Amino acid sequence: MASSSPSDSAPSRWLRLGIPVLLVLIWVAGGSIGGPYFGKVDEVSTNDQSSFLPQSAAATQVNERLTDFLGDDSIPAVVVIEGGAALDDTQLADLQTVADDIASLGGVLDGVSPPIASDDGDAAQIFVPVDSSGEVREIVESIREILRSDLPAGLEGWVTGPAGFTADLTEGFLGIDGLLLLVALGAVFVILIIVYRSPLLPVLVLMTSLFALCVALLTVWWLAKAEIFVLNGQVQGILFILVIGAATDYALLYVARYREAIAAGARRWEATVRSWRGAFEPILASGGTVIAGLLCLLLSDLASNRALGPIAAIGIAFAMLSALTFLPALLALVGRAAFWPFIPKAPAAEVSDDADRPVRGLWPRVARFVARHARPVWIISTIVLLVGTAGITQLKADGVPSSDLVLGASEARDGQDVLAAHFPAGSGSPVYVLVKEADVADAATVLTDADGIDSVSVASGDAPSGQATVTVTDGALVLAAAGPPGTPAPTPTVSNGDVLLTATLTDAADSLAAEDSIRDLRATLDADLGAGTALVGGQTAIDLDTNDTSIRDRTVIIPTILAVVLIILMLLLRSVLAPVLLIVSTVVSFGTAMGVSALVFNNVFGFPGADPAVPLYGFVFLVALGIDYNIFLMSRVREESLRHGTRIGIRRGLVSTGGVITSAGLVLAATFAALGVIPILFLAQLAFIVAFGVLLDTFIVRSLLVPALAYDIGRAIWWPSKLWRAGPEVDGYRGPGGPQSEGADADADSSGATVTRAEYRRTLEP
Repeated sequence: MASSSPSDSAPSRWLRLGIPVLLVLIWVAGGSIGGPYFGKVDEVSTNDQSSFLPQSAAATQVNERLTDFLGDDSIPAVVVIEGGAALDDTQLADLQTVADDIASLGGVLDGVSPPIASDDGDAAQIFVPVDSSGEVREIVESIREILRSDLPAGLEGWVTGPAGFTADLTEGFLGIDGLLLLVALGAVFVILIIVYRSPLLPVLVLMTSLFALCVALLTVWWLAKAEIFVLNGQVQGILFILVIGAATDYALLYVARYREAIAAGARRWEATVRSWRGAFEPILASGGTVIAGLLCLLLSDLASNRALGPIAAIGIAFAMLSALTFLPALLALVGRAAFWPFIPKAPAAEVSDDADRPVRGLWPRVARFVARHARPVWIISTIVLLVGTAGITQLKADGVPSSDLVLGASEARDGQDVLAAHFPAGSGSPVYVLVKEADVADAATVLTDADGIDSVSVASGDAPSGQATVTVTDGALVLAAAGPPGTPAPTPTVSNGDVLLTATLTDAADSLAAEDSIRDLRATLDADLGAGTALVGGQTAIDLDTNDTSIRDRTVIIPTILAVVLIILMLLLRSVLAPVLLIVSTVVSFGTAMGVSALVFNNVFGFPGADPAVPLYGFVFLVALGIDYNIFLMSRVREESLRHGTRIGIRRGLVSTGGVITSAGLVLAATFAALGVIPILFLAQLAFIVAFGVLLDTFIVRSLLVPALAYDIGRAIWWPSKLWRAGPEVDGYRGPGGPQSEGADADADSSGATVTRAEYRRTLEP
């Protein structure tokens, strides 16, 4: 029976047109629905750090009980006013009017304090409880507007404290929906124009990325709305960049296969089927590996880290789906016109069996260079990378003050400096100690005796301000009466047998010195009262518990990601040795990226330090995304090795994927670098680490180190698979005996018998 030709088995013309049109309509509908949600993300996001802590954290337990003692759920703002000299009675009276105006604002709760003059008389502070469930940034901006318009001449005011820093942080994230996307998409478009020299193809690729992001955002928004996970500005920014970068990378891989098919003379449908089959496995394997790595973040105790895992995984899933459905549909409709005016007509560069034969083109030259100098190339590359890792000892990733989270101008930071100059630096951000009523005197004694504590009070509903200053006399708690002589002393508020003590720190609440005071205070309370008897909370405790949890997370999650990625690579490459070497190269590359980043952060940018989560996030993205390029390269190398033998397969794989990986690396580096436009320290550091690390992976690890090392090892790289066991090195080498005749289509096995390539390939078939 005669075999049917491809045209005979192809679907009808209507199906060849109908399937792409249907896919395009589905994606356009999804993008149209999801697009408007860019302006609605703030409805389901929060930047309240306390909401990210695990329920087991002491700061979380205290935070959940504060409303029992303080009433409404509020976040304190501190208004600090400074004059050129001591404030007089008239100025203080004017400040009382300012305080009354602030108290009348919507979103400001009852309990605004009168102006409290500093001991030196040159400044005053006003405590303002802000509704934490409201729009904190807008409320703080209203307070700042009152200060700008109502303060008497000669006085200057700032809004600081937790509410002030939250407002500045929220302000910093405002550019995510507009500026970040514009910069990222613009950078990608320029790179694609340079790579493809076509006005249409970059638009199709960007449509793939943008529609994937729209649908991913739609999904994430509703999941956050249902409170399935916590969404914040940091996670939102990473989602945007990750989807754009990953979808573009996957699109580049598909376009490369499509271009090969078009250059070989295939018609649109045939080119679509051929390129889809060639791109499906590496895209699915790459995306699956990234998703598996991201889902390891579910092991985190921080809700923000735990949320990033599934949110980013959703983004990657839609990036893969778009690259495997939307882009193929677009190219199936447009055909070779997508490449206009440089429509590919010649097949990809051929790789000669002889590594010494002259070649044309960049990547054939690189492949020949790697083949001729494999051992020196991988040794020198490794040494260079290891030298770069030395800088990792300079990395300061033990946390940074909240005042340093916003880059550039910050009114809250300026106000904090003024506050510290005239008042205890911890004013407005108190330490809360939740303790049983029977132990309150002992706990108060520990607080009053502790270094780093300026004053101690207790929550009391009888006190006009809700707080009563306390002392301990003869082992008994004494509350100071507020008012004229004879005013009865207030009593502590008791809730479920507990009392809330409040302490003011001498150091700024977001400083490392304040965190040390909290550590010492917890240790002393546990020693004197018993472990767990007194729980310490407040903003400083939240910062401390967040940092400690982040350090724990990276200790647990990083090894888990390595193990998961290693298993996936073993299954994909059907080998043990190759995946181990790829993982080692990725870890060394990560170490180099972190080492160089630490030196740049300290000596060029002058950053004050880094959040403990920075190395974790850097590792997740560099390893997960770096493995992408490993998969792109080694899956093609294995495919070519099955046909031509390992060493020629390595050269062919490098030539075939070199341009794709380079383009993908530039795109991903550019998209992550775009995070630097958001004036948030964490995102700026992550932008540099990932962008630099991706470029390092692209130009050194994937282009030189990995292919040179694999070439030097030879077919043993596939141990213990059939590709290692069966047949000779059909690649111009006779094993350890050295090279054989140029261009030979046969090789000799260990017994000296001649083996043709056809026979070799048959040995690998199941």
